[in-house]
Amino acid sequence: MKKIILITAVVVFTGCSSVRLVDSWRDNVYSGKIPEKVLVVGITDNLTGRKIYEEHLKDEFQARGIDAVESHRVFSPSFMHSRQSEAAIREEVDKFADSGYDAILVSVVKGVSEEVSYSRGYARTDYFWRRFGGYYFVYQDIYFDPGYYDRYNIYHIEASLYDIKAPDSKSLVWVASFDLVDPGSINRTVKDYVRRMTRELEKEKIIPEKQETGKQ
Repeated sequence: MKKIILITAVVVFTGCSSVRLVDSWRDNVYSGKIPEKVLVVGITDNLTGRKIYEEHLKDEFQARGIDAVESHRVFSPSFMHSRQSEAAIREEVDKFADSGYDAILVSVVKGVSEEVSYSRGYARTDYFWRRFGGYYFVYQDIYFDPGYYDRYNIYHIEASLYDIKAPDSKSLVWVASFDLVDPGSINRTVKDYVRRMTRELEKEKIIPEKQETGKQ
């Protein structure tokens, strides 16, 4: 069985209360290959966020019987903290391929958008939707309250898996887009995003389901 390296790069770790899948694609030719070795990489200038992310993803893979290593145990500081040429990156990837790794998973924030909510937490019942009086009563504050609109950010993240053992060493295996909604704590963001991403990898049969630990 081929060994797989999964390099996951996340630019922003700010936390979120919700992670949702937008869309995904998988190369059907890539089948029957279960990762055995994973390199977890978080690209961010927030060292704390990077370590939290890498540790959470490492734990998720290990819970599935997959060996996992955090990037700060593998990459040199010079590689992570200075701009690299495409040739230098290819050389680094070749080193991993020569060591038995055969894939790279890259996750990156593609952008951030601000959304506006028309609700400030008013309690709603069927009455408000069935009766014009109740409906108008709730939403009339739009006229009078400048703070009625709640604004929040959505981080758009793309995760891509490449098979570096393919003939051209750049074969795209899987790609998915996620939205991280309404940032909160770093730990919450990392847990939600890692959980959602590994769930999709399970669904696509790229990694096995999480193994039970036999807790009482």
